Amino acid sequence: MNIIYICMTVFSLAFLLVYVITPLVIRFACKTGFLDNPNARKVHKKSTPLLGGVAVFSGFFILTIYIIFTKLHNFNLPIAGYLLGALLIVVVGIIDDKMGMHPLLKLTGQFISCLIFIFTNDLLAILGPVYITIPILVLWMVGLMNALNFLDNMDGIITGMSGILALGFYAFSFISKNYLMPGEAEFVSLLSLIFAGAVFGFLPYNFNPAKIFLGDAGSMFIGYFLSTMGILTGKLAVISKQSDLYYLLPVLLLSYAIFDISLVSVTRKRDGRRLSQGGQDHSTHRIGTAIGSAKITAMIVYLINIIIVLVTIIVFMMGSDKLLILATIFFAVLFLLFGKKLDQIPIAIPQNQIKQQQE
Repeated sequence: MNIIYICMTVFSLAFLLVYVITPLVIRFACKTGFLDNPNARKVHKKSTPLLGGVAVFSGFFILTIYIIFTKLHNFNLPIAGYLLGALLIVVVGIIDDKMGMHPLLKLTGQFISCLIFIFTNDLLAILGPVYITIPILVLWMVGLMNALNFLDNMDGIITGMSGILALGFYAFSFISKNYLMPGEAEFVSLLSLIFAGAVFGFLPYNFNPAKIFLGDAGSMFIGYFLSTMGILTGKLAVISKQSDLYYLLPVLLLSYAIFDISLVSVTRKRDGRRLSQGGQDHSTHRIGTAIGSAKITAMIVYLINIIIVLVTIIVFMMGSDKLLILATIFFAVLFLLFGKKLDQIPIAIPQNQIKQQQE
């Protein structure tokens, strides 16, 4: 079967499925009271259905099962473990969205999800000994799950951004043409297209003004997808280029999410505010304050990530270790300067954090 036909079919079916499912999920959320109510640290002004993550994950899960039944990809332990880890993180998110959850319990769910993925995808020695590999991979995955959870603070931001990044992962798997690991290259390729189709199918309902939110279930699932694809893509790149430096590739690709959580962490610690306490002090909030438009803010974030994806693809195609290091340093410096500019923009601090500062 023609590879272009397969790719277009998988992407289109995922898009259409989520586009059709989402209105049904919106009605269900409204009937069951699965709503996100406005408060001082949130941008939206009216109660909005959650469960967007359920719509996205449902489309992703169904299409993944579809490619197995149509023999586009074999059912094996890696794909079973991948889906199980994703399902667990979505369930944890749903419970947190509905009833709230102690941070330690939430972190435990994320940790177990990471271990399921790592063990079933035979990644125990990817970075060296087990005692080095597991802590680094778990920190990467948990860090990105929470970074994307934090970044999900304005309509359509991480939905569109993650779709762009997923297409980037697809491009890497396609360009690498890794004959040493054809199964893993195909795995990354198909899941990236399914995910991209799913989030783009959800975006019309999530773009400003949003009719439904992703919720923790959706944002953590997106973090799970991006972090796992980063690990698998890094592995493919290292084998393709025969250089361990190419583990920097996913770091470069996901640099905007890393930048945002770093900005929030540094400024809150400096100002004596708790990192775990939400607020309108993310890069997106600051850009939105300066621009005065949530829609334009989303488009700016999309553009930044498109540029990052294109630069990363060029670096990968050039196959130069020096260029990879220079590009990573360049974006690090660029984001450092960008962060300093954004730090000058006034932010709204929740009342409970103001009290904490005074204490």
